[in-house]
Amino acid sequence: MRQTLSAGLVLYLVITGGFLAIDVPASRAAGSDLVSIQTPSGVTIKAEVADTPLKRSVGLMYRDQLKKDHGMLFFFGQPQAWNFWMKNTKIALDLIWIDGKKRVTHIERNVPICTKSDDSCPQYRPNSDDAVYVLEIAGGTVDGYKIEKGSKLQFGQP
Repeated sequence: MRQTLSAGLVLYLVITGGFLAIDVPASRAAGSDLVSIQTPSGVTIKAEVADTPLKRSVGLMYRDQLKKDHGMLFFFGQPQAWNFWMKNTKIALDLIWIDGKKRVTHIERNVPICTKSDDSCPQYRPNSDDAVYVLEIAGGTVDGYKIEKGSKLQFGQP
């Protein structure tokens, strides 16, 4: 009886944990703090902050949509040429690398989704190694916000 109860409890925890894991992106989005980013065009982007290893590794994966004036700001503790890929990302994105002075150092426009199930999705890397932030916004919107290499974005410390 004791073994059956333990096996049943383990099965219950596995099933419950599975349901909780399915809803991670939705709960993360709902409970996240947003930072306001002013663009050169005057548009304010509301960005979720990815400042922990878990938040950075999941990013915008599994999202079906992203509002035009929303995004995700990845914050790293030190400048580097941070690589990004689109595995499990269902929406095209514009990727913007930003240095410690909040100046744009590199842009990848309209990066397509990657439907490969293995780890062979292409990686996107800036031309310099001074990025402290990377901003992901809806694909095809960066030019409308007048963001280009050298532009300064305004936002508070995440």
